[in-house]
Amino acid sequence: MTFKTICIYGAGALGGAIAVKLAAGLGADATVSVVARGAHLDAIKENGLNLFEAGSETPVNARIVATEDPSSLPPQDLIVTGLKGHQLGPAAEGIAKLLKQGTRVVMILNGIPWWYFHGDTQSPHAGLQFEELDPGGHLWRLVGPDRVIGCVAYQGAEVINPGEVKLSNNGRFVLGEPSGEATADLESIAALFSRAGLSVTTTQRIRDEIWNKLTGNAAFNPISALTRALMSDIMADPALSNTVGKVMNEVRAVGTALGARLGITVEQRLEQSRDIGPVRTSMLQDLLAGKPLEIVPLTGMVVALGRLASVPTPVSETVFALVSQLDRENRRSHASL
Repeated sequence: MTFKTICIYGAGALGGAIAVKLAAGLGADATVSVVARGAHLDAIKENGLNLFEAGSETPVNARIVATEDPSSLPPQDLIVTGLKGHQLGPAAEGIAKLLKQGTRVVMILNGIPWWYFHGDTQSPHAGLQFEELDPGGHLWRLVGPDRVIGCVAYQGAEVINPGEVKLSNNGRFVLGEPSGEATADLESIAALFSRAGLSVTTTQRIRDEIWNKLTGNAAFNPISALTRALMSDIMADPALSNTVGKVMNEVRAVGTALGARLGITVEQRLEQSRDIGPVRTSMLQDLLAGKPLEIVPLTGMVVALGRLASVPTPVSETVFALVSQLDRENRRSHASL
C-alpha cells in the first residue's frame, strides 16, 4: 500500500467510525492513529474505540493510538479530517505538524470547503479564497489546497458515549481531486477505503457532489436547530417542509450558477427526504450539546456565493440570521453554566 501511516484528525462521530473501519480492515498493513480530545480521548486510550454498525448491537472494537497532541505522532502518509468547517482553521497548525512530502489530506466536510475554488474549472473564480472559511488563510498556507482530496460523506453517525460511535445507516463516500484529475493517489485512497469496508466512489466533479449534499444540509440543519425537530417531524409539517423546499431551490440556483450539475430536482429531493425517518441532524446534535454550530459553510456560504453569482437567496439569508443568533445565545448560555 502507498499509505501506510494514517491519522484521523478529529475522531468524533464520523471520524471515529472511519478510524475503526480502517484499523479493523487494514490490520497490520497500516498504522492508524487518531487525534481527539476530552472524555472521548480518555475512553479511547483506556478501552479503544467502539463502533456500532447500523442495526448492530455488538460493537467493533479497535485499539488505536490516540492523542490530543499531533506533534507526538510521526509525519503521516495520509490524514483524514473529521472536523467541522469552523474547527479546521484552529487545527491548521496541528495538521501541518503531521505533513511530509507527498502527504495527502482527505477532508470530509459538509457545505462549502475552504479550498472550493482551488483548481476550479466550472466557474470563473479559480483560486478565490474566503476569509470566513479560512480565517487568516492558515489552512491555505499551512496545509495547502494541493494536498487536499475532497470527500462528501452520505453517512449518519453519532457519538453515543465517550469512546462509542453509532452509525445510523449503511452510507457511502465520494472522493475527488479539486482539479478533477483521476490521480494515482485518488485511486489508491479509494481502494484503501474499499478494503476497509467503506462504500466509496470517485468523481471528476467533486463540486457537483458538494452542492448535491448541501441542498439538503443547508435546509435541514439550521431549520432543525431552530425548531429542535427531527427530520421526519420537519417533513410532516407543511409550513416547515415548504421552507425546506425554498432553501433547496436557492441552493440549487447558486450551485448551478457556479457550474455545478445537480442530477435530481428539488421535488425529487423532498420526496426522498420523506423516507429518511426520525434523524437528528448534526447541527441539532451540536446545539443540544452546547457546541458551536457549523453555520458558515452550510448556510452563510449559500448567501455569500449567491451574492458572488448574482443569485438572490432571501430565505437562506433569513435562516442564516436566525441560526447565527441562536448560536450566539446558545454559546452564551452554556458559557455561564
